Amino acid sequence: MITRRFIQLCIYLLVGSSFIWSTGNCSMGDSASSQVVDSPNPSSISRNDKAFSPTKQYMMQSYYDRYTSLHDSDFENFISQEVTSSLCEVLPENHNSVLRLSVLRRDLVGEGSHRRVSTLIKLQTQQLKSLSELLSYSCEFIVIEKLPSGVFADPFELQHLAQRGVFNDIAVFGDTNLELPSFLSNRSAVEIHLDVDPTTLLQPTDFSIEFPLHARYQPLNESGYSIVEFGAPDMLLRCSTKEKAQNSNCLFKLKNDDANLYNVGLVWRIPSGKKAHSDLVSTVTFLIAFLSILVILVTSLHYFNSGVRKDLKQS
Repeated sequence: MITRRFIQLCIYLLVGSSFIWSTGNCSMGDSASSQVVDSPNPSSISRNDKAFSPTKQYMMQSYYDRYTSLHDSDFENFISQEVTSSLCEVLPENHNSVLRLSVLRRDLVGEGSHRRVSTLIKLQTQQLKSLSELLSYSCEFIVIEKLPSGVFADPFELQHLAQRGVFNDIAVFGDTNLELPSFLSNRSAVEIHLDVDPTTLLQPTDFSIEFPLHARYQPLNESGYSIVEFGAPDMLLRCSTKEKAQNSNCLFKLKNDDANLYNVGLVWRIPSGKKAHSDLVSTVTFLIAFLSILVILVTSLHYFNSGVRKDLKQS
């Protein structure tokens, strides 16, 4: 009986010590210098396990096969190479002019540190005769959202969206460590796939996409807020057929040069701690942790002594 009480006392003390150690680590994290942690291996999610096919291949998977981190210049070069190498024999040489992005509207929905990005995309056909040649193809619409380092997408939430059929496929690539603060994390990207019936592309059509995002812990800022800016998403249409061995894949990148743009550059003001308050917060946190350990210690000694007296009386 005495041995069991002693073991419980040791456990209480160990838990209390761990709590203080965690508090110390948080304090050190606030004063750490900015550094980058590479996370080149993507974490992908799909609605179900499907056999590989060209229309189900993730663009970002191919990107991370060549690069270890996400940079806009590297990504633009990658997309240009992919589009150039995916010429389609049924379309004219300038096949990027077949479809035109007519409207792009972006909004941040919700408040606080957990919000949703809403995107409305409207397409318009430029060359109806050329596009009709794709009717025998299987097509999908791809949206790639390159996230700034201050926010992240939760893979488990996106998995639920895919399971409910909101998207055909969805995946997160890059830095998927959800516990890292903003100044220790790399950028990540969300790739969304939507199946498209080519016949719907013969007339103006639109897509509405919305998915959740979360703010990372921000570095200290005297204003009390950190500004996180989003760029426009990359939008592609990929079509393929199994009937032809060569030139069976077509890849279009939609440009927004002459589109009607609404709130494309999203700005998210994320609350952050003030450096002037760091000493006060650290002191109060330490005192609370220290008092908690004292309470645990006193309570443990009380029960330990009570158990000893009870065992002595019984003996």
